[in-house]
Amino acid sequence: MHAITIPEPGGPEALVWAEVPDPVPAEGEVLIDVAAAAVNRADLLQRQGFYDPPPGAPPYPGLECSGRIAALGPGVTGWAVGDEVCALLAGGGYAERVAVPAGQLLPVPKGVDLVTAAALPEVTATVWSNVFMVAHLRPDETLLVHGGSSGIGTMAIQLAKAVGAQVAVTAGTDAKLARCRELGADLTINYREQDFVEAVRGTYGGADVILDIMGAKYLERNVDVLAANGRLVIIGLQGGVKAELNLGKLLAKRAAIAATSLRGRPLDEKAAIVAAVREHVWPLIEAGTVRPVVDRTLPMSEAAEAHRVLEASDHIGKVLLTV
Repeated sequence: MHAITIPEPGGPEALVWAEVPDPVPAEGEVLIDVAAAAVNRADLLQRQGFYDPPPGAPPYPGLECSGRIAALGPGVTGWAVGDEVCALLAGGGYAERVAVPAGQLLPVPKGVDLVTAAALPEVTATVWSNVFMVAHLRPDETLLVHGGSSGIGTMAIQLAKAVGAQVAVTAGTDAKLARCRELGADLTINYREQDFVEAVRGTYGGADVILDIMGAKYLERNVDVLAANGRLVIIGLQGGVKAELNLGKLLAKRAAIAATSLRGRPLDEKAAIVAAVREHVWPLIEAGTVRPVVDRTLPMSEAAEAHRVLEASDHIGKVLLTV
């Protein structure tokens, strides 16, 4: 089969479509004929040599895909060859085939085509696990999402609105903020022109939950904007890894900070998150309440261009690669 390989770390041109050995599904795994894979920022870091796959994962990038089951490994029940699925991966999505633990499979939701389904596993798992399983966002609370027009952001807006929360978002252009409003965002903040602390405090008094991709750069202001009993969940470090934290402010607000990643979690934790997504998110997608947001679809041979789009932040929602 063929896959996107990274012979040497580097820029987008480091991605090479090459012949590689076929994967074989192990105990508890299924083999998928890939229809499409989605591009995530983690793929860019892996290409640059900063984010190695966890032990045992394929060396190729790609943290989610959609396709059809080609074979079942030993011990797999509940799935059949030919089933249309999408899957959360530890790697290997940029390929014609990938083997994946059965616990990380989801059926393609009714009303979503096979290619578009590749836009769903990573964002739904990330948002549901962090905003709801970790931070326990409740109806009538306020969620602040940094990077509201990203794949994660567009899904977080929709899921938070679906449970009855208010949503504030930051983004860098008026076009991105307009799309966030279309998806249901109540307060949109251009971070180049406005201070999000003032904007959120002025409208809601503070944020009950913050979903943050920036890390160090935003830590102090995120703590400032938290409401009493607020929860800050850090899922990205685009703004650096080290910052000072005033524990007195955190203590006075009885607030909490969590930091999580999805890729390196044990299989049982991933399976529990995927099961929760199937139970809570899939009905919302099938009802049309929540929709995958796809910016553009490119052939796998143009993976380098897809990486350039993400690096330039020229996209709204997900960028997909088709096999």
